Amino acid sequence: MIQPIWQAQYQPGVPNELEPPPFSSLVDLFTRTCQRFADKVAFENFGATLTYHQLEQQSRQFAAYLQHILELKKGDCVAIMLPNVLQFPIALFGILRAGLVFTNINPLYTSDELTHQLRDSNAKVIIVLENFAHTVAQALPETDLKHVIVTHLGDSLPFPKAQVINFMLKYVKKAIPNWHIPNAIWFNQLLNDGNDLGLCPVTLNDDDIACLQYTGGTTGQAKGAVLLHRNLLANVDQVIAWTADTLEVGKEIVITALPLYHVFALTVNLFAFFRLGARNVLISNPRDIPRFITQLIRTRFTFITGVNTLFNALLHHPKFDQIDFSSVKFSIAGGMAVQQSVAQAWQKRTGTVLLQGYGLTEASPVVSMNPLDVKKYNSSIGLPLPSTHIGIFDEQGQALSIEETGELWVKGPQVMAGYWQSPQLTNQVITQEGWLKTGDLAKVDAQGFIYLIDRKKDMINVSGFKVFPNEVEEVIADYPDVDEVGVIGMPCVQTGEQVIAFVTVNDKPSFDSQQLLAHCHDHLTGYKIPKQIIVVDQLPKTNVGKVLRRQLRELAQAQLQV
Repeated sequence: MIQPIWQAQYQPGVPNELEPPPFSSLVDLFTRTCQRFADKVAFENFGATLTYHQLEQQSRQFAAYLQHILELKKGDCVAIMLPNVLQFPIALFGILRAGLVFTNINPLYTSDELTHQLRDSNAKVIIVLENFAHTVAQALPETDLKHVIVTHLGDSLPFPKAQVINFMLKYVKKAIPNWHIPNAIWFNQLLNDGNDLGLCPVTLNDDDIACLQYTGGTTGQAKGAVLLHRNLLANVDQVIAWTADTLEVGKEIVITALPLYHVFALTVNLFAFFRLGARNVLISNPRDIPRFITQLIRTRFTFITGVNTLFNALLHHPKFDQIDFSSVKFSIAGGMAVQQSVAQAWQKRTGTVLLQGYGLTEASPVVSMNPLDVKKYNSSIGLPLPSTHIGIFDEQGQALSIEETGELWVKGPQVMAGYWQSPQLTNQVITQEGWLKTGDLAKVDAQGFIYLIDRKKDMINVSGFKVFPNEVEEVIADYPDVDEVGVIGMPCVQTGEQVIAFVTVNDKPSFDSQQLLAHCHDHLTGYKIPKQIIVVDQLPKTNVGKVLRRQLRELAQAQLQV
């Protein structure tokens, strides 16, 4: 274990260690926060707003229905399959208030992926946006689901906006495939019925399970991280302690483009900013960049989170410079490595540093973050948060020293209890001493800043030499004609593995791959230079913008016949 040298770099006022959270559960946090900020706007979506008081009322109605009509008991699991809409926080806090466990599901999942998570989590109920109800209908016979709650996109919007949006989606854009689910429960009717029912308080403590948060599945089948109330409460406290001198209680406006079903947005954008009494602007479809840009232009926001690909897409939109960044205190990127070219362009055009942080589902998720007073992008994923300890270890589990590269291990109150119903998998990643093996290769400098090298599983071995995809991607992304890049390793008879690069370009007819290779020769050692550059229209990604290297390997197999 590396001694906590990073604490000397903490901003004034950031404690080295935190006291246990002042709340007994997320429900305790919720009820006290709603009382404190009752008349303030908690969430905004499509121009409609939901105050803290309204959220308290509607989540209570949702919880009461789950208890009395659906007869769910403490610890039962409810799945949420929603994008960023007002129904999401209503459902989530309703589930928690009923003493239940929630599991977030990507609405773009296939029926096979959905079936796996529903069966693995033992979910009894699912709430789903009607646009994706057909997937639930396909999966339903293979699951133990008892009830399906369906909501229209406009259900939490006022008249006539709700009717217009619902009509346009169904009859004009035809964005709702046909579906049939016997005895489906409609969200608004549920709230109406729940209004006549009383909520039965459930005793919760910080050791109760709050969430089964499934890993993204970018390298294989998803597995559920068991996040206790205390794990999430601790991570919320860590984030707030880190930002206390910058963020103001009751005055922040946060842009939430990352989906709330992603653990980073769940903890930082939802729980942490909720506790601060912030106004949370939910972006339902961040891939619709023109509409997203329009929202940013008309919102005087103070904070935004995203991933590298999202910030890159925003920068390339012709109306980006119309956005007013004068109130923005900082921007945070997580989920994937930030490319230097994107970070530099963001700072030049917005006047704000694009701060890089790091986390993983198994750590609720935030492990480290750059101090808010850094002056420019530094390629580091920051310093460990208060009460977080890290170590760099070799393949034999021996601790390494400063500037040595090895696997990053993490210990802290935010580390999960384990994988759901998988003690063997848990023992593979959590040691007897409580260290979480992240699977990420990193090094720590003399000041305690962590530098992420790459995913251990994604490392490429060329004739015995290690090649880290992130390093190659960084060089290629700096080439002017390249918009996005993904690098993988593929089998090679001569060298064991070879480097393959997939790129999207801004002018396909004029793009010259030989010139890009020449650029790589100028900046990379020979064995790191791609053997093939493949131009594609788009890179396969998760819904939060992470490049799916597993799918790139499948594309390479098909195109290169290796």
